[in-house]
Amino acid sequence: MLTLSRRRFLEATLLVPAAFHAIPAFAAGGVNPAFTVAVADLPATLEPARELSNVGTRVTYSIFDTLIRRDFLGAADGGGSGLKPHLAVKWERVSPQELIVTLRQGVKFHNGDELTSDDVAYTFREGRMWGEKPQIPGGKPYFGILAGCEPIDRYTVRFRTRVPDVLLEQRLASWCAWIVNKRAYEEMGFEAYSKKPVATGPYKVVSHSASEATVLEAFNDYFMGQPTASRVTFKRVPELAARVAGLVAGDFDLITNVPPDQTEIIAGYQDIDVRTVVLANVHVIAFNESDTVLADKRIRQALCLAIDRQKLVDSLWQGKAVVPASHNFPEYGQMYVEGRKLAHDPEKAKALLAEAGYKGEPIVYRTMANYYTNAVEAAQILIEQWKAVGVNAALQVVENSTQLRGPGAQIFNWSNSTRLPDPLGAIWVAWGPAGEIQTQSFWKSAEAFNTAGRALEAETDPQKRKALFTQMLDIWEDEAPATILYQPSESYAIKRSIAWRPTTFYFMDLRPDNLSFSRA
Repeated sequence: MLTLSRRRFLEATLLVPAAFHAIPAFAAGGVNPAFTVAVADLPATLEPARELSNVGTRVTYSIFDTLIRRDFLGAADGGGSGLKPHLAVKWERVSPQELIVTLRQGVKFHNGDELTSDDVAYTFREGRMWGEKPQIPGGKPYFGILAGCEPIDRYTVRFRTRVPDVLLEQRLASWCAWIVNKRAYEEMGFEAYSKKPVATGPYKVVSHSASEATVLEAFNDYFMGQPTASRVTFKRVPELAARVAGLVAGDFDLITNVPPDQTEIIAGYQDIDVRTVVLANVHVIAFNESDTVLADKRIRQALCLAIDRQKLVDSLWQGKAVVPASHNFPEYGQMYVEGRKLAHDPEKAKALLAEAGYKGEPIVYRTMANYYTNAVEAAQILIEQWKAVGVNAALQVVENSTQLRGPGAQIFNWSNSTRLPDPLGAIWVAWGPAGEIQTQSFWKSAEAFNTAGRALEAETDPQKRKALFTQMLDIWEDEAPATILYQPSESYAIKRSIAWRPTTFYFMDLRPDNLSFSRA
């Protein structure tokens, strides 16, 4: 039986009716249409473990495949934690630290090569995403657990982990696990491969320009069947008004990042539908502990306590976003810690500021304008809430992520996705020692948190794992390197004649089982 919190979470996230799957596709042998998506931004590169941003995974999800597929659309739990075969047809645990994976035979890469265990071992080789100095440091939070990945025969591969890992199957279905082509990677080199990668996904890369568009074309030898669009173009259109105008005019088939206050207006067009999902993602604000003012955790705690998150949800998201119970989500199942709540206590915030000896030093919050929906609007409300408790707060809107975290950064916004349905796939990935916050020295007082997290990585007993996670939450909330604002909803406006469902990630799944077009 579902707990009350679990039931509410499912009701909030499953906002898209399953009827969209019922639209008939074009007849076999007909000419498939082109599909154009207008996005607010595009990734710098297309190397899947290098580009782990929201805007990056939106594009790369249709270029690459994983061994195991996370069943976002058909999972019984609604949160997408179910697993099903994909490039692998089966997998078997032969010991707590060893997994044998059997590959699907006959899968083709975009260059015509057949997928083999050599490609898998190359993808997960030491030195790419794990090891002492990996080529892609961002992969280490996901696969630093590995001790090896070796071919057994042409279609079988063995994964070994440093410690017993209860999440290895989930890791192989998640972020950073997309399979690359060994021959192309070695022949092209890292930089060239990052611009025009060769993979097994339903669409292959024609061209990529981060400032203009990413163009893909159908890979007709795709193992799941011929893709339903002949070409997919992700066009960069930063301005919402331009995205909406292009959709109405028929220049675009789908647009992203539609704010809640615009959904009803856009849905008023007869041929346009708005499809919304609450993301397995939270918007957070991070504090730079290296800053002289924010080095005192009492000031960080006060900034957290001053925030009225429900007011943000009600005023900016029309109630469609969710205020979670800390960095703690119902899709964790038995690992979800009941009874937690993010506190809002302005009087205690004032007391902490006084105790810390805060004398009105300026505190600046940085955000980019277009990367996150409602980013500027949320920032403006936060500034007023901080001023209300006596903080000399100001807002600075910057152009890019380098400026966001550059010299002088005090507070900046970010997002954390629940990449695995477990704390190791969320709070540990984002805030652990291999995560970008600690590696960039924004959080220095994390020793106790890291000790508990390393213990959680190696623990298999469910009760002990939950106790360790609870300890990590206590430390994270007390040290306050950041705080959560809300789980945002993401709205897409799309031509009504197109069958497509969003996932709880920014992954844009355009595989044949999730994208079809009505007959003309």
